[in-house]
Amino acid sequence: MKEIVINTEYIQLQNALKILDIIYSGGESKVYLSMNDVYVNDEIERRRGRKLYDGDILKIEGISYIVKNENK
Repeated sequence: MKEIVINTEYIQLQNALKILDIIYSGGESKVYLSMNDVYVNDEIERRRGRKLYDGDILKIEGISYIVKNENK
């Protein structure tokens, strides 16, 4: 499982998608989420503003990522 390392309390889903180079702007996230299945903790997520916290698992295109807070 790959990691998304953050140094804040949470990261929004659209920002995680940008970090992973899946999208390049926040506006693209709405379209991407409507056309692709993105799972947060095994549930399909369509909200681009969904907050991801330490320990949350994001699954995109068959690849799993865990959110890790480096300050913990």
